[in-house]
Amino acid sequence: MKLLSATTAKGPRLAAKVSSGILIFSQADKLFLGQTRSLPFTLHAALSAKGGLQRLLPQLQAAIDHPEAHNYIVPESEVKLARPFLPANVFCVGLNYREHAAESKLPLPEQPVLFAKWTGAMIGPGESIVLPKDSSKVDYEAELAVVIGQKCKGVSAERALDYVAGYTCLNDVSERDFQRADSQWSRAKSQDTFGPIGPFLVTPDEVPDPQALGIRCSVNDRLLQNSNTGDMIFSVRELIAYISRGMTLHPGDVISTGTPQGVGFARNPPIFLQAGDRVDVEIDRIGKLTNPVAAA
Repeated sequence: MKLLSATTAKGPRLAAKVSSGILIFSQADKLFLGQTRSLPFTLHAALSAKGGLQRLLPQLQAAIDHPEAHNYIVPESEVKLARPFLPANVFCVGLNYREHAAESKLPLPEQPVLFAKWTGAMIGPGESIVLPKDSSKVDYEAELAVVIGQKCKGVSAERALDYVAGYTCLNDVSERDFQRADSQWSRAKSQDTFGPIGPFLVTPDEVPDPQALGIRCSVNDRLLQNSNTGDMIFSVRELIAYISRGMTLHPGDVISTGTPQGVGFARNPPIFLQAGDRVDVEIDRIGKLTNPVAAA
């Protein structure tokens, strides 16, 4: 199932992308046979609800499959997508693709390289990446993001995917001068608007193997990153197990799993984002996240 947040007059509302358009659940009361009192209005609430998103999926699927569902489906072109949800925490992984480590002229890490992206950076599809006034080297990074669905700590790699609510796209936008100037990366990667995420949260049944997904990034339709999640050094399973050893993961936490080769700073000549650009992050089975770039 492809879940999303649709912009409505009452705020963002939980919705699903289906073959014929978008079904906004709060606008389709009759499909739930009087069960709407227990239906979360937002995707954030669905992730946080008792039993988590998994408990709600049969109810949502029944609404999608209802014979009258077509009466409530809106063409996708008529729906403005909001940020899917505000993550509780965003754990990012650096140098997690073999070819990206090679282009960065750095050895393969022996364990995952973790850093935080502050949630104030997170924006939704269609929102602008705003270039800070004192920056000149803002870079794109296409990443597969994993959304945690159940509270967990100390999980094994074998069971790690049992705690996943779904997957989405994330652009780990980075200011390279800031990154080189600081002893850590948070400022460089947590500027306002530096965390586009979305457009959908895709449930695990649609992603049977998170290590077999094509991942791409284009700027103004020029393909700059083109790889596969199979090039990850540490798999999604391994990352969840590693992070959860000493840190409790909660529903709504996001793990952004690193970027493949093709980033702007490693190109000759380098390519950095400019006002007026359009950035597309696309992952097989997940969708395409599009954001324009604007000056401050």
